[in-house]
Amino acid sequence: MLHSLFCPSDEMVSVLRVCLALLAFFLPTSLAHAACEGKAITEGVYNPPFCVPAEAKRIVTLDPLITLGLLIELKAPIVATPYMAITEAEVLDVVKAEKMVDLGNPKEPSLERVAALKPDLIIGSAEAHSAIYEQAANIAPTVFFKHMDWKKYLKRLSEVTGREGVANAALDAYDTRIAGIRDRMKDKDLTVSTVRLAPDRFVVFVDGPDAYAPFAVLHEAGVKRTAYETVTDGTIVKRPDWEELANLDGNVLLYVSASGFESGPDDTLEKQVTENPLWQMLPAVQAGRAHRVDRGPWQSFHGISSANRILDDVERYILADQ
Repeated sequence: MLHSLFCPSDEMVSVLRVCLALLAFFLPTSLAHAACEGKAITEGVYNPPFCVPAEAKRIVTLDPLITLGLLIELKAPIVATPYMAITEAEVLDVVKAEKMVDLGNPKEPSLERVAALKPDLIIGSAEAHSAIYEQAANIAPTVFFKHMDWKKYLKRLSEVTGREGVANAALDAYDTRIAGIRDRMKDKDLTVSTVRLAPDRFVVFVDGPDAYAPFAVLHEAGVKRTAYETVTDGTIVKRPDWEELANLDGNVLLYVSASGFESGPDDTLEKQVTENPLWQMLPAVQAGRAHRVDRGPWQSFHGISSANRILDDVERYILADQ
């Protein structure tokens, strides 16, 4: 009897192993849900579920672009972010005024500085930061969001920071404005082309299901793009060469000159491109309807304020077009 109790048979060992395997499979998820006393987010995040912490008061964002901008608009308590890649003066002014700690390169943020700050929430990008998820999660509750529509992202950020009221009020005002512009756009029988001038190349952000935020705003405002600039798949950008540039045959052309992080060489780049005969053959250029727009909101979109500046350009250069 004692032998059977302390020396189980091979069959008993096999059953025990199966039970332990099943327990190991189900236990982590069960514990995660049991430990989450607040809301758990399961969609659009890396390594779900993410348990939303209550009243985060020290937030670190590893993304100095749209995440930082939206958090600022939500008036969230941000203590650190990478300064590199912040090109909007108004955003950088806030970052410095709030004395946020600089985390260095956004692709390789300093986790040592993050740990020293003892944050209660870390926010980043699934696409950019998934490789450091485990390290970040050992410091504080960490959520890395996957790419999504910017308005949906604003709402998600408001959920994890407890600022739903601020987000809803901002979006209500935006929706009212864009509805009015969309109604006025119905009377405009024209197409619009857009392009970014970059060193040795062109970048066209298309109108499609995964459109980059400024161009999603254009779509929502009722702006019609050309056939070349409209897709139904997940394409976000096209990179035409000089010969393909002729596809930008919209009645109006909005272009950004962005040579890199620094804006100093932008004017020289613009001059080089616009003096080329192939550029001058574009219909909108020949009609005097080609307009340079600010690189800030069109390339470094960071929230409601950027969206409103896009709409300012829609009213100035498209709705006012005769």
